[in-house]
Amino acid sequence: MTYDAKRKHLFQIEFPFMAKIVCGLPLFATLFCVIWSIIFDFKQATATHCRVPNYLPSVSAAIGSFTPQRYVWRICIALHATPRFMIAVAYYNYHTSVHIGKNNEAYKALAALNSLCHIVEVASLVGLTFVSSTENHDAHEHMFISFMAAGLIYMLLTIYLFSRGRSHNGTLMTHQEMKSLKLKQLFFTLNVSIFLISVYVFFRHNWYCEPGVYTAFAAGEYLVIVTNICFHYTANIDLGTSFLSLALPSKQDTPPPRSWLYHNEILPR
Repeated sequence: MTYDAKRKHLFQIEFPFMAKIVCGLPLFATLFCVIWSIIFDFKQATATHCRVPNYLPSVSAAIGSFTPQRYVWRICIALHATPRFMIAVAYYNYHTSVHIGKNNEAYKALAALNSLCHIVEVASLVGLTFVSSTENHDAHEHMFISFMAAGLIYMLLTIYLFSRGRSHNGTLMTHQEMKSLKLKQLFFTLNVSIFLISVYVFFRHNWYCEPGVYTAFAAGEYLVIVTNICFHYTANIDLGTSFLSLALPSKQDTPPPRSWLYHNEILPR
């Protein structure tokens, strides 16, 4: 449904403010859980089966093994999840707002797959948040794998769709679009590189039990989270002139019988 300035808006929030909340919640939760675990649960949080010196807790230990860290993490992830589902839908509309020519149907299909990957990423994050590895190790592991796989595919597809859609038919990107694309490429490259290094360091720790190696793995986990958050925050550049609105129907709309019609949209200013 198209935007109508005459509608009575019951609730309205600018996207840049919402983006700060959505990205700030998991960032705050990560920092809080890690710092709190180091200060109050250092010995238990940094212990591994190798029993060698370790100076940082892994993310799974920091967010799921102790309280209040567990509750802070779960609350922050739950609060940030719903807006991210809406952003996934908004990005589909953003990518498909252009027509790239004869391959447009394939382009739209990739945009739909991209939004699906975003939804799977968020759903998997929520799942592994509320099902800890100590409660159900297999389920937690599978959801972590789907979270990483969906997240990486989402980032790669986003870069492709953005570069293809914003430069279709010889169109030149604006300065803002070029900035957004370069940042996306940077954070994706960092995310993949750090993730692969972290995987190697994790197995090296299990193979050789060297002092401090698990600390490097934990630090890599933190950086993977931060680069993932930074990638998603580039949405602030793409959708920065939008807002989330809850509005009553205008007089031109036909409301359903015996009820008010509400609209929950991300709309251009």
